[in-house]
Amino acid sequence: MSETTVIGSEAGAVSAGLHYTIDTGVKPVNETFGPGNIRRRQSGETEERAVTIHDGRPLKDEFDLEVTGFEFVEHKTQVRDFFDADELKRVYYPEVEALVKKVSGAARVVVFDHTLRSGDEAEREAKLVREPVLYVHNDYTEWSGPQRVRELLPDEADELLQGRFAIIQVWRAINHPIQSNPLAIADARSLAPKDLIRAERRYPHRVGETYRIGYNPDHRWFYFPRMRRDEALVFKVFESAKDGRARFTAHSSFNDPNTPEGAPPRQSIEARTLAFFAPEAGTAHVSI
Repeated sequence: MSETTVIGSEAGAVSAGLHYTIDTGVKPVNETFGPGNIRRRQSGETEERAVTIHDGRPLKDEFDLEVTGFEFVEHKTQVRDFFDADELKRVYYPEVEALVKKVSGAARVVVFDHTLRSGDEAEREAKLVREPVLYVHNDYTEWSGPQRVRELLPDEADELLQGRFAIIQVWRAINHPIQSNPLAIADARSLAPKDLIRAERRYPHRVGETYRIGYNPDHRWFYFPRMRRDEALVFKVFESAKDGRARFTAHSSFNDPNTPEGAPPRQSIEARTLAFFAPEAGTAHVSI
């Protein structure tokens, strides 16, 4: 953990269990399959740890994509139906592209996919969407970040990988304010290299890699209660520069003890982007 100004207070914090992975020396596997890839198989030993998760709303101006690894922003969307794939690509993808450019300062942003999630099993089956992920993870690794560029932009990859790039995600509610299974996110400065556990990510037509996260009492967690559809959490899951800025941001859904009885199941969307930056003097990049 780098030296840092500690952000947060106990006011508005909750105590909740997060599921961490135990490093046994055997690489965990997470596989999705079936219609819409909504079925899941996974291996690996986990443990639940009680942690303090701070209310990030009063602190939102203190978060910075390059420092803490995430920012919480107001962001209105013109999307009417997030379950309409055509509307998402026609309306939402351009909105996400503009937002990520604004927050990150990237010269070019490519929105390459999205995942819809629901806490309701019947809705998942009917609409072929995935469940919330209830273990601590980061979506890309030192290997899979550059590999995603090679897969998505093969004709440009060699040139693009010579410069700085990041993989940035945008997460939001798509209907009701989120009262159940909200997203917890850790200050990137509290994540140590020893916490990162490489895990194989299997899809029907390709194999990727993610980081599972091992427990570390230094992790500092935040969440944003009752997130609305006109708010977004922008966070970095890969950064090629090795100059001290945030590179990976651990996150997980969790069971919020403040969830009221009868709260609607969570509905959310995360969009994933490649962000490419203009050259900066003195920036060190990932080896490829």
